[in-house]
Amino acid sequence: MVIKSIDTRTVVAKFALNGKNVHPEAVKLIINSGVDVDRIVDFACRKCNGSFIITPEDISDVLKELASRREEKKVFDTGLKDTPKGEVESRGQVSILKDVTGKSTCRGTVEDFVAYFNSRYEKLYSILKPRVKAIPIGSLGRIKMEEVEVIGFADNVRELDSSKAMFELEDKTGRVRVYAEGKVKEQVMELFGDEVIGVAGRLRGRSIIADRIIFPDVPISNGNRKSRDFLMVFISDVHFGSNTFLSEEWSRFVKWLNGESENEKLNELAHSVKYIFVAGDLTDGVGIYPDQEKELEILDIYQQYEFAAEQFDLIRKDIKIILSPGNHDAVRQAEPQPALPKEFASLFPKNVIHVGNPAYVDVEGIKVLLYHGRSLDDIISRVPRLSYERPHEAVMELLKRRHLAPLYGERSPIAPEKEDYLVIDDIPDVIHSGHVHTYGTGFYRGVFVINSSTWQSQTEFQKKVNLNPVPGNVAVYQPGGNVYRLKFYSG
Repeated sequence: MVIKSIDTRTVVAKFALNGKNVHPEAVKLIINSGVDVDRIVDFACRKCNGSFIITPEDISDVLKELASRREEKKVFDTGLKDTPKGEVESRGQVSILKDVTGKSTCRGTVEDFVAYFNSRYEKLYSILKPRVKAIPIGSLGRIKMEEVEVIGFADNVRELDSSKAMFELEDKTGRVRVYAEGKVKEQVMELFGDEVIGVAGRLRGRSIIADRIIFPDVPISNGNRKSRDFLMVFISDVHFGSNTFLSEEWSRFVKWLNGESENEKLNELAHSVKYIFVAGDLTDGVGIYPDQEKELEILDIYQQYEFAAEQFDLIRKDIKIILSPGNHDAVRQAEPQPALPKEFASLFPKNVIHVGNPAYVDVEGIKVLLYHGRSLDDIISRVPRLSYERPHEAVMELLKRRHLAPLYGERSPIAPEKEDYLVIDDIPDVIHSGHVHTYGTGFYRGVFVINSSTWQSQTEFQKKVNLNPVPGNVAVYQPGGNVYRLKFYSG
């Protein structure tokens, strides 16, 4: 997004969204540079990853480097155009139903945060409303009913003792305490906070004794799977540029797609592949974490994307590739993330379609929700029964809550857009995530759920936290039919 007129407050807010402070003189340099402020902010935050305050010297270096790269790189128009809100962008048999790319209006103001949470509340309220006869919380003190139902934001969840829990529920009219016991208590202890739920229970003074917790959830009747005669392939977390990138395994994968494997049955399967979905972290990035350069094979971000484009160019051109970014890619860290900028997107062959994170994509009537999955770290760490070994079960929790990042303010940074793009307001046929480098698939109320594997062996960081990746595993799905798991890694 290019802002023609930018002020000091906007620049400061954009850095704040990335967890950075910026020196006033540095702000002046940015405003006077004539360069797209979002590009400067993104590049400066990556370049100065270990710094808390962005100095004028930092910005001067960034502007010089951006200027030199503009001279070296010729940027081609990829033909990607911003789509007005409410319209569907179609490219052949692929339609982009929903994507923040080109629509971001976030400045990080208080008003933006208010609008964002209002959007979250209103969207989830509209999902719950047909199932809950909700009374405004502010009216509870004036009614003479024993059985009540309410909808609101869950907050301040805590265990009172081994048999009882309590939380607060808030809507636009007020706040009420809710107590829970037994099985309802178990549900309450898995609430994340900042999620919108319904509660049915008994009114006791100024509190509610909960009998049921109602999640927005996918309807049970959502079970009629659509059938198609083509195959869809799901991958993520390729991490081109890392010194732990599994090049031999990736080459075997590409040969299989091109029908050049040594197994004829696999070649027959490959001939039916029509779409590949990539759920982020295409490259390893630069400056993502301290001392990352020690684990990079390719030190320059442009060269990482050039190498990635070369690798995708090896795949046969009748396959359409839908590519979404992740937290290692060259876009803003806060979700929702826009698609790769044109300077990188233009490097890729024409059969690659770039979308944001998350993105709803329709392929021949099959609706696919692509989400990189950064919130899975928060979900798995919060709910003891979930694990990295079965990541698709964490994705199912997102479907249950109808939100891709229900826990606000943890490891998943969220940009306060005026519309909450992370609400799962339209039920997909397929939801695809990655991020955690482990593999899992399953069905949840008719939705095919995939958390795809990685193409990177165990990193030093993963060794420290005892995370064992499951690399080189690929999910192949025929809508309405079989699910295949192909293993290209034998380690």
